[in-house]
Amino acid sequence: MNTKSFYIIAGLLLLSCSSNHDNGKTKLVVGVVVDQMRMDYLYRFQSHFSENGFKRFYNEGFVAKNHHFDYRQTKTGPGHASIASGTPPAINGIIGNDWFDRQSRKSRYCVDDSSYKSLGTARVKGKAPTALLVSTFADENRLATQMNGKALSVSLKDRSAILAIGHTANGAYWFSGGEEGNFISSTFYMDALPAWATGFNASRKIDDYLTTWDTYYPISQYAETGLDDSPYEKRPKGKENPTFPYDLAALTATNNGYDVLLATPFGNSLVTDFALAALKGEDLGVDDHADVFMISYSSTDYIGHDFGTNAKELQDTYVRLDLELARLFRALDAQVGKGAYTFFLTSDHGVAPVPNYLKDNKIPAGYFGKRAFVQALKKVMQDAFGLSDIILDVSNDEVYLNQDLISSAKLDIDVIRRFTAAFIQRQEGIAAAYTTTDLMEMDTNNPIVERLQNGYNPKRSGDVVYTLLPGYIAKRAYGTTHGSAFIYDTHVPLLLYGNGIQKGSTYKRTKISDIAPTMCALLEVSNPTGVTGNPVVEALKSR
Repeated sequence: MNTKSFYIIAGLLLLSCSSNHDNGKTKLVVGVVVDQMRMDYLYRFQSHFSENGFKRFYNEGFVAKNHHFDYRQTKTGPGHASIASGTPPAINGIIGNDWFDRQSRKSRYCVDDSSYKSLGTARVKGKAPTALLVSTFADENRLATQMNGKALSVSLKDRSAILAIGHTANGAYWFSGGEEGNFISSTFYMDALPAWATGFNASRKIDDYLTTWDTYYPISQYAETGLDDSPYEKRPKGKENPTFPYDLAALTATNNGYDVLLATPFGNSLVTDFALAALKGEDLGVDDHADVFMISYSSTDYIGHDFGTNAKELQDTYVRLDLELARLFRALDAQVGKGAYTFFLTSDHGVAPVPNYLKDNKIPAGYFGKRAFVQALKKVMQDAFGLSDIILDVSNDEVYLNQDLISSAKLDIDVIRRFTAAFIQRQEGIAAAYTTTDLMEMDTNNPIVERLQNGYNPKRSGDVVYTLLPGYIAKRAYGTTHGSAFIYDTHVPLLLYGNGIQKGSTYKRTKISDIAPTMCALLEVSNPTGVTGNPVVEALKSR
């Protein structure tokens, strides 16, 4: 055999080995959650995407085009918990980013736990996943591998990192912001930050992003979004208009130091930097035990809240996020091997259009004044029943009644619940109000009712739940928000690629609770303890 023939055969054998790894089990599951990403952004901005970012899913993977949340609380905490656990708030217990706790009679943040301390900072309270009532698919993989398979997560937000990975993780990391600008963790996971993490923080890579944010492509090419100087957008502190360019170094003084990066694409770039350091530092996907790595990009959420769904800033952020995905793909191909890992991408919730923008275009929409609403509710309740403290709290579009006070006054709580719901139903901006007792007896053929039921947790939810009209959000001066059961908040992407995934797409309705059982099927491990979803079988290769 001559030298040329030898190298040709060797190359073909190497290519065959690489491409055929898909016949074996995945070595690494990578889950990317893009905070506040609606499905339509993929269609709207696709002409600006590279071949190696979002388009890799389309060209080589599987796209679920009709993917939805099946509960009402479309917020960050519940979203990450449901993605990871395969079950809605009714079962996993994360009914909001925070909620009213009846025992302490205080608001509880979803990942606060004073039993633990933060690592890498001296100013942040302890965090842990102890409010999450079920296991995650990463937990199940850890158990199945006798804790040899690793589980890590990274995000700008603590709740995103913690709830996406679960209870048994080797580490969850999030951004401390402010004057520190570090990635930190909790003693729930470890005694001290690993050397690779402290090294990353010490490198001050973050300072490279205190630069000028201008559009990646000429702004004239961003025809898919509205005017740059828009009345619907937030005016950043220290800047007269919400227009490009943004001098981020100059804005640190008026925007709490490194927090200025949160509502820029560079917050996502920083997450990628840290994720790549974790990938290498923890040797993910390099041995025979499958690992799980969850990455949550939060800057899309901050930008969406500040600028809305039709902003040049939003479009530029997704153009740049596409390049971050390409960076991830290159690193995974190099370290783990193309065909040796499984990658999925989804979102923790969608977002509503800016109501004033809809109204200016003759589409029904509006704002709900919660403060005036709560004052009116408390007054009518006191007038009707003679009790001044009959309302304990109004949060997450739920009303918590003082059940102990009602009982001691020998009043009928069901009468009071129905009175409360009837009053709320009559208020401007309200679509519907239900007592939770009546709600759980209603027919689930109504999809909105089904989503309300899936969000009801008997030990944590209130006595009455209400929904705003479509296109309505809580009153704010600029931008927009999320948290409803309507399609703009529920319809998000599900993109899959890599080991065990076949090329294709579906318009069949899939649910956020289907992701965890799909990953468990690929990993060949038990489902999370509360799972209600099913594997997306159309996406899976038969073995």
